[in-house]
Amino acid sequence: MNNVFLYILMFCGGITVALQPSINARLAQKVGVLESSCISFAVGTMAMLLAVLVAGKGSLRGISAAAGWELTGGILGAFFVTLTIFVVPRIGTAAAMAAVIGAQLATGVMLDHFGLLGGRHIPLDGWRLTGVALLLIGGWLVIRRSAG
Repeated sequence: MNNVFLYILMFCGGITVALQPSINARLAQKVGVLESSCISFAVGTMAMLLAVLVAGKGSLRGISAAAGWELTGGILGAFFVTLTIFVVPRIGTAAAMAAVIGAQLATGVMLDHFGLLGGRHIPLDGWRLTGVALLLIGGWLVIRRSAG
């Protein structure tokens, strides 16, 4: 698969990550923060179950071979979704996403640099460090503007 297509897919994923907290926060006004997160995951689970049934090529039986830490993604996702439902109405979507993106990129370069969690080893160099620094500065400017 062409890398340009993969970057376009991830760009689209970024759009959904920015939309999701506001959508879930609106739902939370009607049902509550934790309830909105639960509903979000329940709907997502049903959608993924349908996708597995229609197009899945793996096997859910492989879960028995998974290490415990490999199952924590759902907990991390639930924490993230619940946190954004709580935070976005208070500081705004742009400020929340600036903080999230800065943390994601900084964590991502560390995961790459050390090849953690089975990822590809990509050493931290000056270009990557500069990119992270510029993104963090941009995020700070967005947060600063939102807080002011």
